[in-house]
Amino acid sequence: MTPTRYQIPAAEHEFEQDIKHSRFIATVVHAPSVAEAKQAIATIVARYPDATHNCWAFQIGLGPQADIGSSDDGEPAGTAGRPMLQVLQGSGIGDIAAVVTRYFGGIKLGSGGLVRAYSGTLQKALNHLPTKEQVIRRTGMVTINYNQYELLRRLLNTFDPVIESEDFASDITLMLALPQDRWQECAAAIRELTYAESELIALDD
Repeated sequence: MTPTRYQIPAAEHEFEQDIKHSRFIATVVHAPSVAEAKQAIATIVARYPDATHNCWAFQIGLGPQADIGSSDDGEPAGTAGRPMLQVLQGSGIGDIAAVVTRYFGGIKLGSGGLVRAYSGTLQKALNHLPTKEQVIRRTGMVTINYNQYELLRRLLNTFDPVIESEDFASDITLMLALPQDRWQECAAAIRELTYAESELIALDD
């Protein structure tokens, strides 16, 4: 089950280190979809066209339902992309794409050394990555009479809503997005406020 709140990158972040004369550059970005992750990876790879390898991994969402992907980009199988993906999966950070660029310095690292180099460089980038909270929201609507409108708005403000629209007709209909983990609590509060005359209706079920 995907968490309803998790950390995502707040900005692009880069970390660089030298390991036995090879230069490793980790670049981490926010990627809210697989398509955006692949585009971001292509953009980063294009910055380093002369690099020996541009290995990458992404995790869209968080947890068992996350969309994931990785590539060794010519390094021995399982020594770069998969270890990088494991770092992302263990980070608690979702909607994230990462590229570790390598400029070969003439000394071979061996399979274990490559795993440590790629995963370690990415981990050090994540250690200082600025993050922010991603809140999964559920879209709904509620119709209410004019006498209860101000009371409803004050109530909704305690649930961190995004009010998408308000339609003032014979009654008032609000379209809104609420944090998924507070949906049931808000729905119950609306029923109580209006003596069960109004219901919060989900639009994205």
